[in-house]
Amino acid sequence: MQNSRSGGPSRWGAWLEEAGLTLDVVHGHKGDPLPGGLDDHDAMIMLGGGYLPGDDERAPWLAPARRLVGEAVAEGVPLFGICLGGQMLAEVAGGEVTGDAGAPENGSVPVTIRPEAGSDPLFHGLPPVVPAIEHHKDAVTRLPPGAVWLAETAACPYQAFRVGDRAWGVQFHPEVLPARVREWEADGFDPAEVYARAVADEPVSTPVWREVAGRFALTVRTRRTPA
Repeated sequence: MQNSRSGGPSRWGAWLEEAGLTLDVVHGHKGDPLPGGLDDHDAMIMLGGGYLPGDDERAPWLAPARRLVGEAVAEGVPLFGICLGGQMLAEVAGGEVTGDAGAPENGSVPVTIRPEAGSDPLFHGLPPVVPAIEHHKDAVTRLPPGAVWLAETAACPYQAFRVGDRAWGVQFHPEVLPARVREWEADGFDPAEVYARAVADEPVSTPVWREVAGRFALTVRTRRTPA
């Protein structure tokens, strides 16, 4: 589910295809019809966008998108939500999202992996701190009941979490390459410095997020393979 013109699946989609999955990209921002349900799909990726999860007046496709997210959680369909997508998962599952919450994050930021991630299918065994590209001022401010808190930063505690067994939300952008950072505007940040940091961190961050994408693909394949 793509929610903005430039916010496509990028390398995350390429990694999933390398792992044997086929993408069906729905461009909600262009008015593409959303599927009525997830019976014909093995998983769901909800990408980012410059909206709050309930910003239906500006983005009318978000209402049916929320229904699909709710269906994925209820039916155990593997779901990965990025930025807006992670916020949507939190809200649909009973958490809270707040606009203009705390200090904005932009560019490559060190994300701390929490001890709870040690048994998580996607985040287990990752380095204690991993760089991740951020671009947000809205944030999850309360996790859903029963959610597992997986990663944090000082400015935005709820960087990654899991709902149930197969639904993950992240505040950062594992799909984004440093070149995309140059297209973003953020008050209070030096664009050249932000880009240079993202380039410097990419050799460290890329193998980690590629591994997480591969683990998500394995979750999808395992679920759809008959016992």
